[in-house]
Amino acid sequence: MPALRRWASQLLARAVLAAVLPWLAPAQAADSLTCTGRFPNPITEICWSCILPISIGSATIANFDGQEDIPNPSNPVCSCGVNPTIGLSIGFWEPARHVEAVRKPFCLASLGGIDLDPGIPAPAAARFTRPEGDGDGGSFYQAHFYVNPVLYWLEVVTDFPCLERGSFDLAYLTEVDPLWNDDELTLILNPEAVLFANPVAVAACAADCVAATAGFGIAEMFWCAGCQGGIYPLDGHVPYHMGGVRTAALIAQRLTAKMHRELLAWGWHGRPGLCGPYFLPAMDKTAYKTQLTYPVANTAKDGGRCCQPFGRSTIVWGAGKEYPVRGEDFAFMLFRKRNCCVGY
Repeated sequence: MPALRRWASQLLARAVLAAVLPWLAPAQAADSLTCTGRFPNPITEICWSCILPISIGSATIANFDGQEDIPNPSNPVCSCGVNPTIGLSIGFWEPARHVEAVRKPFCLASLGGIDLDPGIPAPAAARFTRPEGDGDGGSFYQAHFYVNPVLYWLEVVTDFPCLERGSFDLAYLTEVDPLWNDDELTLILNPEAVLFANPVAVAACAADCVAATAGFGIAEMFWCAGCQGGIYPLDGHVPYHMGGVRTAALIAQRLTAKMHRELLAWGWHGRPGLCGPYFLPAMDKTAYKTQLTYPVANTAKDGGRCCQPFGRSTIVWGAGKEYPVRGEDFAFMLFRKRNCCVGY
């Protein structure tokens, strides 16, 4: 009988440990991660040439070093409002949003490495290995979305009606979003993902990768994230981790697409955008250019440009942008395409 009791108590202890350890492991992993960061210096760490080209109608009036652009409304004359006001159709790229991918939950890298940590449990970043040993495994990151209309709060241009008004603000935390850590639950937002979970759809993304590396991605291939892979699911799980910069670029694209699907980000470009923002639940990936601001600000103009469209290969511009401990969280400035009718 004593031996039986001892065996039963050992069995119970093992059962309790098996149930408790999975809950303790994420907390220990999160505590072991560092929270570092830096607020982007608007003078030295933002590539201002990404605002170019500036256009009136379809004609480019200002550009340097061959900055890339998408088509603008062809007519230089426009009108808006119930009582139409005649104006000029202006096009440019507005730095207005900021996205970061972090390892530690509630770590605000773009605010100088502030560890917010309100006590809400959230999974920490992780990298997974594959038991079959077929190369790098997957990974998971938390992400944050900021409102950052830097042209307005710096007052670079005064009394210009085409700038979004506001200040730097934290708009979205994936740590409090239950969909960000669950591939099945996130199907609520993107049920169409089941249509593209096949080898043919995935193989087609190679064409999007080539297009994004040469210019802009193919807008009609909305399920592709260029050279970063597939944009679905709209969460933090990445099936193949091939470097922090590449993975963070994919996370930035996914989170922006998620903001569009939740109607927290709108369209500002094209003919519909001349008179103001409009609903765009399916993100147009050609309407964004990104610039890495942390851990190493990408201000060197490789090929004349320091900002990259969504989906462009990170092989060239991402080299040397990641380093251990303090250089494993990433932040991007988003330049969105803006068409605006400037009235008289």
